[in-house]
Amino acid sequence: MKQECCHIRSLRQVAGNTFVLTFVSAHISTTIRAGQFVNIKVDDTTEPLLRRPYSVYHAKDDSVDIIFNIVGKGSAALRRKHEGELLDVLGPLGVPFSLDEGDFDTAILVGGGLGVAPLPLATRELTRLGKRVVTLLGARTANQVVDTHLENVHVATDDGSRGVHGTVVDLAKQWLSSPLPPKLKLFACGPTAMLRALGTLAIERDIPCEVSLEGPMACGFGVCQGCPVELIGGERKYALMCKDGPTFDVRKIKL
Repeated sequence: MKQECCHIRSLRQVAGNTFVLTFVSAHISTTIRAGQFVNIKVDDTTEPLLRRPYSVYHAKDDSVDIIFNIVGKGSAALRRKHEGELLDVLGPLGVPFSLDEGDFDTAILVGGGLGVAPLPLATRELTRLGKRVVTLLGARTANQVVDTHLENVHVATDDGSRGVHGTVVDLAKQWLSSPLPPKLKLFACGPTAMLRALGTLAIERDIPCEVSLEGPMACGFGVCQGCPVELIGGERKYALMCKDGPTFDVRKIKL
């Protein structure tokens, strides 16, 4: 983990309400793992006061991409940034997906909405490990789908404007109901309700599944104790999303 003031290289709109901000950090670009995140101070003032967590969407050379929707004061402040401005960034933070662990040949990556954020880095790492990758994306409508830096993409939209008419969990049910290779593992990111439904499906089908949780992580490294995750079994009752996650085995947490 390192705190840096990073120059903004670009800010571009990539879908309906979705933007990709690129900043310069050779340190983060070369050390980030899929599922980890950065914590950004989006404004020099006290409004908003707390840092905002963002998964790293893509990294190459000294460039790092984050992807976001405008949903509140923090993301609105980020949208107002310009090329050449400085960004106060803390990272890499969190525990990455365990892509190099477990006996699996095919990885099914599942992203709901902005849950696509950690999937490009996961795709890159899995490809390097020689794994087959299938990507399932869900969005409200076609113009909200972001599918760059991904492989074997299949889409579900709530309004049926692209791909399957339904949710990404509906799409996952279709995939997991068809003949599939025996050695599978699911990796997913998205809203809690989606992860809960997908986790239930994975447990029913006895398929290993890791999820990347979304939530407020003010400090990013476990000091503020503000992002508890309830555990199932074991001596500890709670973990911290920022320090022990945001990636977890779905069998070990209560969603």
